[in-house]
Amino acid sequence: MTTTTPTHCPYCSLQCGMRLAPAAGPVPVEVRERADFPVNRGALCGKGQNAAALLAPGTRLTTPLVRAGKAGGRGELRAASWTEALDRVAAGFAGVRERYGADAVGVFGGGGLTNEKAYQLGKFARIALKTATIDYNGRFCMSSAAAAGRIAFGVDRGLPFPLEDVPRTDCLILVGANPAETMPPALRYFRELRENGGTLIVVDPRRTRTAELADLHLQPVPGTDLALALGLLHLLIAERMVDVDFVAERTTGFEDARAAAMAHWPERVERITGVPVARLREAAQHFGRARTGMVLTARGPEQQSKGTDTVGAWINLCLASGKAGRRYSGYGCLTGQGNGQGGREHGQKADQLPGYRSIEDPAARAHVAAVWGVDPDELPRSGRSAYELLDSLGAEGPDGVRALLLMGSNPVVSAPRAGRIAERLRALDLLVVSDLVLSETAQLADVVLPSTQWAEETGTMTNLEGRVLLRRRAVAAPEGVRSDLWVLRELAERLGAKGAGGEGGFDDDPEAVFAELRRASAGGQADYAGISYERIAAEDGVFWPCPAEDHPGTPRLFLDAFATPDGRARFAPVSHRPAAEEPDAEYPMYLTTGRVLAQYQSGAQTRRVAELNSAAPGPFVELHPRLASRLGVADGEQLAVVSRRGRVVAPARISDAIRPDTVFMPFHWSGPGRANTLTNPALDPTSKMPEFKVCAVRIERVGESK
Repeated sequence: MTTTTPTHCPYCSLQCGMRLAPAAGPVPVEVRERADFPVNRGALCGKGQNAAALLAPGTRLTTPLVRAGKAGGRGELRAASWTEALDRVAAGFAGVRERYGADAVGVFGGGGLTNEKAYQLGKFARIALKTATIDYNGRFCMSSAAAAGRIAFGVDRGLPFPLEDVPRTDCLILVGANPAETMPPALRYFRELRENGGTLIVVDPRRTRTAELADLHLQPVPGTDLALALGLLHLLIAERMVDVDFVAERTTGFEDARAAAMAHWPERVERITGVPVARLREAAQHFGRARTGMVLTARGPEQQSKGTDTVGAWINLCLASGKAGRRYSGYGCLTGQGNGQGGREHGQKADQLPGYRSIEDPAARAHVAAVWGVDPDELPRSGRSAYELLDSLGAEGPDGVRALLLMGSNPVVSAPRAGRIAERLRALDLLVVSDLVLSETAQLADVVLPSTQWAEETGTMTNLEGRVLLRRRAVAAPEGVRSDLWVLRELAERLGAKGAGGEGGFDDDPEAVFAELRRASAGGQADYAGISYERIAAEDGVFWPCPAEDHPGTPRLFLDAFATPDGRARFAPVSHRPAAEEPDAEYPMYLTTGRVLAQYQSGAQTRRVAELNSAAPGPFVELHPRLASRLGVADGEQLAVVSRRGRVVAPARISDAIRPDTVFMPFHWSGPGRANTLTNPALDPTSKMPEFKVCAVRIERVGESK
């Protein structure tokens, strides 16, 4: 009988269960179904089914690489020993720190790192490098939803209820999410909702595969989700669908939110959003009259320069109708990256310490410093957010970052205004990238460190439900590949960090690191103190907060009280405002970006899998037939899309699924079709989320220019 290893998919935040079985041939394991895991019940999308392909020889990095000269310079990357590579990194970081100060050395993490790596990376930045300059690509994922959730509820967890509750609600509004392509195994929950007699409302500028399943599809102008939510709240108030008892007993701030909503009457909202009044009324009636209901947001409303306010407005809708803090009701966010939830809970974010503690809170600093064996005064304060950090790379002066450790991210493809970010990376004195493949960002590095990947290491992940899961090692890593935990330990020793490699230092055993994470998170909002590897394995994951080993975990938050000081949820007094960049005579169209089924994030991994690449081989520009006719464009013809930040070229894909005033591009590719060459880095003032989802562009036929 073949022994299989139960584990989880390396891609999205569902963290679908799978089994890995030994296999003959170049790929050492094969993926098999794991029907007993409750989130996906055996179902896997194409990415999960082909996850083992990245283990094939020739696909991934197997030796450290170093470059002669500075990043982007004259020398080629060449193979090196680990000793040479790590010595160069440590000497480079120490030299930059001595010349420019500790904050001139930056750290940029990733939402795909395990909890253990995310925790250790934050600790490494703060006590080995002593820098405040750390953030991660999860800032680009759901930071607006996180900020709005903390304001309204006192705590941020992607979903405050398990996915199994979704089919049991009476009405669900899905805003700016396309799970049919981004997390296909989750689609069964929405289908089951409709089979149970519930109503599914989808809000999206495109008629996506998900929108085609909806009972009602609202197709607003990009960047107007805030006005849409305010208009629906206006109708709930005007038509007496507010749950006045719930508002009085469990919330504060309704009157200010009410005043803002009443300024967004249906006809005004139709002019702003393009959604007809009749459809607004239909949506409001479905949601307002339903006994239970949910609103789930994703990147559509969140990746805006007003994303926090936008999510706050959708939360207001839940609160006013009494659809929060009750069974089968509430607001949730569909987290994107595999560990987008856990990755921000334990120290990768510029302003947070493990357990969701604020780095500015004296009590939080004292608690974590005690676990780390340092003086609280030695810990840095808040640093810069992700885009602000990347934009400061290589800059002269006191605020410039001169060296960067980048772990598990590919901002050359994924960051807004990506052309400028590539320039800033080239301007660094030292760029160090730890990754499993030679991504576009790694190609610019001075030192590249080959890291183990999901099937070659053990560690925990926290999925979108707040369920802490265990990924198990199934195969040995190739000779020459090391874990990120080992790399951080070796660098900490070279940099002379306190306790490096010993008690209170930088252990490279993941279970030992998790045990330390449990102590560091104890008493925090994201409390993992009662979670162990043994419990996770026995219980199909454990929901945080779980403060003690005899605590059952918390699948459902807020049923008794919200996590605010007085236990009440807060309404957000928000009003609509335009996007940071609206179309004009020179740039008359909206651009919105997103994903396709076969690719994932920056494509660094999926573009190396033949089956996935054949299904989605390259970028495209989706445009409406009316726009195509006006431009004289044929399907498949090369088009240029131009914004104030750059120009990209990709083939046309003509579809009536898009609004006539909008074009869509997926963002998985580099090169001439890199969508993020165009996107606007305008930041939300609270979450520091860039405005990926809307900017102004013009369309040109290739060979023409304005």
